[in-house]
Amino acid sequence: MTRSGQDYLDSLRDGRSVWLDGELVKDITEHPAFRNTARSIAHLYDLARDEKLRDILTATPEGTGPGDPVLRAYQVPRSHADLVRRRAAFKTWSEASYGFLGRSPDYMAAGIAGFVSAPEIFAGTDGGFDGRDNLAAYYRRMSSGSLYQSFTITNPQIDRTKSASEQEENDLYVRVVKERDDGIVVRGAKMIGTAAVFGDEIIVGTIEPLAPQDIEHALTFSTPIDTPGLKFISRASYEASARSVFDNPLSSRFDENDALLVCDDVFVPWERVLTYRDVQASFLMWWGTPAYHHFVHQASVRFWTKLEFLTGLAILIAKSNNTYQLPPVQMQIGRLIGWLNIARSMVIAAESEFERVGTDPDGPVHINREIASAHRAMAGDLYPKFLAEIKMLAGGGLIQLPASGYDLTHPELGPLVAKYVRSPGTPSEQRIKLLKLAWDALGSEFASRHEQYERFYHGAPHVYLPGIVRDGDPDRLAAFTQSCLDGYDLGTGPAGAAEPGAGHAR
Repeated sequence: MTRSGQDYLDSLRDGRSVWLDGELVKDITEHPAFRNTARSIAHLYDLARDEKLRDILTATPEGTGPGDPVLRAYQVPRSHADLVRRRAAFKTWSEASYGFLGRSPDYMAAGIAGFVSAPEIFAGTDGGFDGRDNLAAYYRRMSSGSLYQSFTITNPQIDRTKSASEQEENDLYVRVVKERDDGIVVRGAKMIGTAAVFGDEIIVGTIEPLAPQDIEHALTFSTPIDTPGLKFISRASYEASARSVFDNPLSSRFDENDALLVCDDVFVPWERVLTYRDVQASFLMWWGTPAYHHFVHQASVRFWTKLEFLTGLAILIAKSNNTYQLPPVQMQIGRLIGWLNIARSMVIAAESEFERVGTDPDGPVHINREIASAHRAMAGDLYPKFLAEIKMLAGGGLIQLPASGYDLTHPELGPLVAKYVRSPGTPSEQRIKLLKLAWDALGSEFASRHEQYERFYHGAPHVYLPGIVRDGDPDRLAAFTQSCLDGYDLGTGPAGAAEPGAGHAR
């Protein structure tokens, strides 16, 4: 049986070095900046043990006997049916946070299943470091323990015109500074550690291409969060700023936080190293295995769920305002439902047009690459439009809200609020709750972070839009159009007299 939510919370009390507002956080399970989100994640583990959901959220991996279930995200999919079952698991967990926990434990678990689907990538280039045995042990450790793998795989934004080795200071990005018989010592920083402080282990690597000379930076490893020398510098906490669940129903419970990872001479044993001094392997582990496409599978299901939540929010606002039946409002809601079903359809299409890894007819599969790339472009472009439509529906109601729910209970203010902040069929308290929820999703600092997140969580547009060209089949498209050009020439007959495929006369 997978571990319980309490097991997960207990594992977080390990002395990890998390910094917030100049303070070293002693216990993130009790600190007001992290405790509610930690419990939201713990709830996901409890769902996996729920008798009604166990078959959806867990599976028996290959090579184990009955009674050894793992989170389904760790299972290597080998058929369309496996992808559909995996989608059901992603959907169940994403619904528990209404789509607002982007880097829940199933995200990186799916990526690890992608790594082991193409272990040859880890064999090393030109006889270099061979990480295949470490990869196999890593997969067993993470899956059997239902562990939460967080990650930092992007170099800090210091000078993007220079490669890692060309930076003015050597230790800006994570690199090897010492090699020992029993492991390596690393120093430097990585971003963006979304939900990193809530993990069991942190995988450190580089998803963007490295220059050939960046060999000291070309490594990947996974290490426990409490490893000496690891420091997590947290951004401002929206959970800590939340006044109550009534006033901030989303940010008070689902702020997965983002942190800068700093490695201060961190020792990593050899058995935890996956790639080492290998530019090609360190890059291809993300792009030459199904890992990235598994990421998109989880993320696209979560995005679909989030749009369901936001569409429902728009409908509730329109009904509360007594405008739901108005034709212009129906048009706006129809547009939202249309966009929602585009997102849903892309998930189903990507699964149906799945691709297989290698030539083995029973080998691993992943969702369609071209559709996965298109989803990245669609989601980043669509999300701000989605928010804008709902803001237009809500109007000034989002602005003119009582400061907090306490105004409702005040003997003098309460009757005034009840009289003036209401609508037909919606009592004051219900209307305020609804609009507080809407503001948290649409206009708060938490909401602004999510808009930026949806734009960039799978890379910047200048990275993923060219990727659509690489993952697609531009030559086929060009050839199709060229067939039209090849089908006619100037000809000699009168206009309209040519046979199909013949030229058009002037």
